[in-house]
Amino acid sequence: MNNHSQIAGVAALLVMTSGAFAACPDYLQGEYRKLHSSDNVNLCQLVENKPVLVVNTASHCGFTKQFKGLEAVHQQYKDQGLVVIGFASNDFDQEAKDEAEAADICFTNFGVSFTMIAPTHVKGDDANALFAELADKADAPKWNFNKYLLDREGKLVEHFGSSTAPDSKKLTGAIEKVL
Repeated sequence: MNNHSQIAGVAALLVMTSGAFAACPDYLQGEYRKLHSSDNVNLCQLVENKPVLVVNTASHCGFTKQFKGLEAVHQQYKDQGLVVIGFASNDFDQEAKDEAEAADICFTNFGVSFTMIAPTHVKGDDANALFAELADKADAPKWNFNKYLLDREGKLVEHFGSSTAPDSKKLTGAIEKVL
């Protein structure tokens, strides 16, 4: 490959990359700190052109056992492109006060390997940008473990309440349609 074609290839890659990031919705832009970590995750990069299951979580809730089902969904569909993101939150007073404990519950007790975000607000005026948008398009979470399915462009497909189990036919059917 000559120098001109290399430069043209790099330029084309930059245009494609900048176009992809420009297409990322505002509510997905920005970085969030991972649970019990100093590492950040850029949501636009994480979910670029992929369907996403967004879940507000808590480590001390009657629905906390859903972590196991969410991990199973993650394992079942990750190779087909699904991204599962858990947003730890104490908006319903159910999150561990210590982030290390919350991480232990997620990662050790339930084997979570999908992306978990450090505690953030998911309802009300303090909700992060993503959950503010989800509340505008559907409903704000009324409790922990609400599930929001987004398509490859970041648009809300469907909202599932806390009582919808991760392995329910309704949820897995919706996931399979966006894959």
